[in-house]
Order: sequence, then C-alpha cells, then structure tokens
Amino acid sequence: MEPVKYKRILLKLSGEVLQGDRDSGIDVDTVDALVSQIAEVHAMGVQIGIVVGGGNIWRYRDFKNSGIERIMSDNMGMMATVMNGSALKSAIEKKGIECRVASALSVKQVAEDYYPMKVRHHLDKNRVVICVGGTGNPFFTTDSAAALRSLELKCDVLLKATKVDGVYDSDPETDKDAKKFDIISYKDVLSKDLKVMDLTAVALCKDAGMP
Repeated sequence: MEPVKYKRILLKLSGEVLQGDRDSGIDVDTVDALVSQIAEVHAMGVQIGIVVGGGNIWRYRDFKNSGIERIMSDNMGMMATVMNGSALKSAIEKKGIECRVASALSVKQVAEDYYPMKVRHHLDKNRVVICVGGTGNPFFTTDSAAALRSLELKCDVLLKATKVDGVYDSDPETDKDAKKFDIISYKDVLSKDLKVMDLTAVALCKDAGMP
C-alpha cells in the first residue's frame, strides 16, 4: 500500500449531506454510502476526526423568523449535531470500526465530553471520533468548530464535504454560470467573500497554516 499524504485528517460534514434527497432529517441510505467511503479511508491507515453540522435538522439562519432568539436557536442547532453524530456513529460501528462521539455540550448519556487530549488518544488508537456540539458556544458555525478542532487535534489537513463538488464563486445549485476554482488561496477566499466555509474558519486556518 502506498503511503498516505495525510496521516490525520479532520473531515467537516455539512448536515445537509446527511439528508440525501430528503427535504430535511437523516437519510439512512445516504449515511451508509458516506460511511462506506469513510471506512475505505480508515482502512488506508488514516486517523479520522469528523465535525458534523446540523443544518438538516435546525440552523439559526434557516429559522431567523421563527421568533426563537439567537442564543436559544444556536443551542438547538448544536443539539441537532449531536443527533447527526449519533447516526454516523451507529453506521460506522456497523462497519466494524471503533468510534466515539465527543461533544462540546455535556450530554453524557449519548456522548463523552470533548477534551482534545482524550480525542487525540482515541485517534492514536485508530478510532474514528465524531466531534459534535459545535464549539459549545452560540454565534459560531460548525465550520469554525471544524477549524478549531483541526488545530486542537493536530490534524494534517481540514477537508469539507458538501452537496457540491468543489469551491465556486457562487452557489452552483442556483447559478448555472458559477465558476469553479481548481486552486484557491486563503486570501482569495476571504477577499472574494466566498461561502464555501465560514470566513472565521478560513481566517483561523490561514493564521495557523492549516491546509
């Protein structure tokens, strides 16, 4: 087997990825197909940390007019990530892979509390670790959580999986003339205000040199 380029990765999964063709919620077949790919990477000897979003269940920006104030709405979004992480864990363990869910919110009945050193130990033991609960604070996206976790867990690279196949200058699902970038710098992502990741997350990766 050829040596892998990245020994330890942080994979950011948007919540929308888990809903498949559904309008919301979790599509079991989609999760299974996604986990099959994760299992292939794990079999290559890559240590995998995952941060999952909650947009398929609840996200503040989708419910701004709900009457629920921002902090409570963000807390609901963080709890949605716990549900998604639990679904992923179940699917991963069915592949015979050890998996842990580590939460920035304390939900001890379903996940262990997130501590960087403990999660790094799990990764060293080749367990997949799913980090949920965002950063544990309102006003921060799960993109920002992924950037933070990638640094705390000493990952080699931060990868993001969404419903589109790359980085574009606009949403290719709504703009047929959207331009795809094959290579792009942190500076250009920030200056062009691209929406591929939260700009706070991009700035954090830029400052720390996280690919």
